[in-house]
Amino acid sequence: MKKVFLLAALAVVLAAVGVYFLGHVPAKWSGVDETVVEKYAEEAGRPPRKPYINTDQGDLLLFFFLIAGVAGGFVGGYCFRELFPPQKKS
Repeated sequence: MKKVFLLAALAVVLAAVGVYFLGHVPAKWSGVDETVVEKYAEEAGRPPRKPYINTDQGDLLLFFFLIAGVAGGFVGGYCFRELFPPQKKS
């Protein structure tokens, strides 16, 4: 039992070290948006513009996911009996 715990702890430590070092590698390739979409948009005379709702500011995107989760939970709770009908006893 002790060996299993030590191997699990070693695996967790190695995974954490790997994620740390792999997470700090600078990006070598740009994404599809930058290389393809922006190139053809500029050729067509449509330069990039600022988005209508900038979700990069603070926790705005997290707030949107929270609202979507609350709405989905309300709908799921309201329709619970239809989604999961009680099983008939035989």
